[in-house]
Amino acid sequence: MLLWTGLGNPEPGMSRHRHNVGFMAVDRIASRHGFTPWRKRFRGEVAEGRVGTHKVLLLKPMTYMNLSGESVQQAAAFYKIPVESITAFHDELDLAPGRVRVKRGGGAAGHNGLRSMDRMLGSQDYWRVRLGIGHPGARERVTGHVLGDFSKSDQDWLEPMLDGLSDTAPVLADGKPELFMTKMAMLAGEKG
Repeated sequence: MLLWTGLGNPEPGMSRHRHNVGFMAVDRIASRHGFTPWRKRFRGEVAEGRVGTHKVLLLKPMTYMNLSGESVQQAAAFYKIPVESITAFHDELDLAPGRVRVKRGGGAAGHNGLRSMDRMLGSQDYWRVRLGIGHPGARERVTGHVLGDFSKSDQDWLEPMLDGLSDTAPVLADGKPELFMTKMAMLAGEKG
C-alpha cells in the first residue's frame, strides 16, 4: 500500500489558500480515481482506492500544517507503510506556478509541513511532489502569498495542473518519477 498525503490547513476559510494545494491535489486524485468517501481517521481525513494497479491511502492531516507529521506517522504506523512508500504533495514557492517536480528525500526548505513529517517519521526519505505556486518576489510578502487565496487568473494554470496530476498519477504510483515529471511538463507546455 502507498500512502499519499496532501499537506494543507483544515479551516474551511483556508480551502483556497495556495498553502492548501496539497489538499487540492489529493482531492482531485480521489475524485478522478473513484476513491471511497473521505472519513475521519488518524487525526485527519482518509480515502482509500486504487491508482492504476496500486492500492493507495490518501490522507489530509487535520492537525494544521505545522503538525502534519503527527497524522502521517499514525497512518503509516497503523498500516506498517515504510517511509519510502509515502509521498507528500505540497506547495513549493521556488517553482513557477503550475510546475511540478518530484524528489525523494532532502531538506524541508522552510516548509513546516515537511519539517513536521521529517521529525515524526524520523526520516527525510519519503517522496515529495512539489507543486509550484511561484514566489511573490520579496521575502516579506511570502506569508501573505502562501496564506492567500488563488486568484482568478491562477485558475488558468491551477486547474490544468490538478487535472494533469490526477491523470498522470498511475505513472507516479508505478514508481516512475522521471516519466511522471516528463508527462507533467508536456501537459504544461514547458520548454527544455
